[in-house]
Amino acid sequence: MRKRGGLLLFTVLVCAMHVRAQVPKDSLYDAAVQRGIDCVYNLEFEKAEQEFTTLMTLRPHHPAGRFFRAMVIWWKIMIDVENRRYDDQFFAALDGVVEMCDSLLEIKGDDLDAIFFKGGAIGFEGRLRFHRDDWLGAANAGRKALPLVQRASELDPENYDIYLGTGIYNYYAEVIPNEYPVVKPLMLFVPPGDKKKGLEQLTAAAEKGRYAAVETMYFLTQIYYNYEKDHPRALQLSLTLHNRFPDNMVFHKYVGRCHVAMSNWERADAVFREILERADAGQRGYTPVIEREALYYLGMSAMNTRRFDEALQHFYRCDALSRRLDVREPSGFMVMVNLKIGMTYDLLGKRDLAVLQYEKVRSMKEFKDSRTQAERYLNTPYP
Repeated sequence: MRKRGGLLLFTVLVCAMHVRAQVPKDSLYDAAVQRGIDCVYNLEFEKAEQEFTTLMTLRPHHPAGRFFRAMVIWWKIMIDVENRRYDDQFFAALDGVVEMCDSLLEIKGDDLDAIFFKGGAIGFEGRLRFHRDDWLGAANAGRKALPLVQRASELDPENYDIYLGTGIYNYYAEVIPNEYPVVKPLMLFVPPGDKKKGLEQLTAAAEKGRYAAVETMYFLTQIYYNYEKDHPRALQLSLTLHNRFPDNMVFHKYVGRCHVAMSNWERADAVFREILERADAGQRGYTPVIEREALYYLGMSAMNTRRFDEALQHFYRCDALSRRLDVREPSGFMVMVNLKIGMTYDLLGKRDLAVLQYEKVRSMKEFKDSRTQAERYLNTPYP
């Protein structure tokens, strides 16, 4: 991400329409929407499909059912984001949503539901293209999504679900140029952001949004964890999400990450052991990718509590998984786990083995300051 800082502008634009739209004001319809959304977040895809098929039967000419069914595919992708098996299916589903919305907009130019769902579909298209390194496609999606979120906000300024889109834009449009100065010239072509206002809008959407509350809490978790460095707040949000959707591996791992960031090693250890158990049991969503992360943090926990032999067991399993998963180039996990193995050997007084690890890290791609650390510990053993 550091190398591609200039391209993070695309994320700002693409995420701007990541909203949950209005649905027809019908109690049966609304209940099906809520049940389906909950099933999606808890990775109960078959149940979600049934609920959203019901929506399409009840209102065949409303885009909600099609849009939410596409979200089932999105979370199948999120389980293993490097796997492209669902990409074509997802793009086709989004195209269907856009086509239906365009038909509605031809009849009524300011159809709020059509604007919502069209923007949401375009936003998700851009997000996947961003994951696929299709920067031009992501930028084009962002260009088309931004005026839609602006128009939706004008038409319904009191809709708290819209605050997810406007809040994301306001926050990142100010934060990203400061984090990545290379972006600043590009930001001259889009409205300025307002970080404080963005957080206020996101908080309002999380607390009062009808359909966007969960998604907003997820974005806030990432914001507080990655940018604000307010790990207690990120932990509070991730625990809320995990308690509500206990089978969602993304929310689960953020609980563990927050404990790691706060050096709560005992609690982090418990969380990642549970994640590892679920991965070993083959639970949906707990793929080798999240298994690798669990092993890495379990190794760190053991290392920081001076259980060095156990740390090496976890680290070597993590390294073995990385060699299987990292097809194109070494991941950050592979780089850092080899560095941690060297540091652990130094703590055990096995200097020759530690040196071999540091030399290995020097030959790998740079991740954060991995080579700098390797050079340092080649000269002076890790304390």
